[in-house]
Amino acid sequence: QLQLVESGGGLVQPGGSLRLSCAASGFTLDYYAIGWFRQAPGKEREGVSCISSSGGTTTYADSVKGRFTISRDNAKNTVYLRMNSLKPEDTAIYYCAAELTTGCPQFFRSWGQGTQVTVSS
Repeated sequence: QLQLVESGGGLVQPGGSLRLSCAASGFTLDYYAIGWFRQAPGKEREGVSCISSSGGTTTYADSVKGRFTISRDNAKNTVYLRMNSLKPEDTAIYYCAAELTTGCPQFFRSWGQGTQVTVSS
């Protein structure tokens, strides 16, 4: 059974940083693209970032570009999202998702349960 578990969320002040982790079990990440998504209260789910299986392709939403960095460590079966210069509008539940494909796909079929990120004074 493919399982993804997010961790690293919490409460941080504006301008602060967090690193989210997406750990996989039951499968190997090597051939999976991993996406990070977020959903703020009362808003639609938004794609934040994606990394291809090789790590050679990364994508970012305009709202986070230059502040967030996605990376992967296949040896640890984990994908990370480092979030710097956090803003209150970054507050959301953050989810990771996996898809067996090349590049970064439009859709993902396997999802974690999410981790809460709150940016507030």
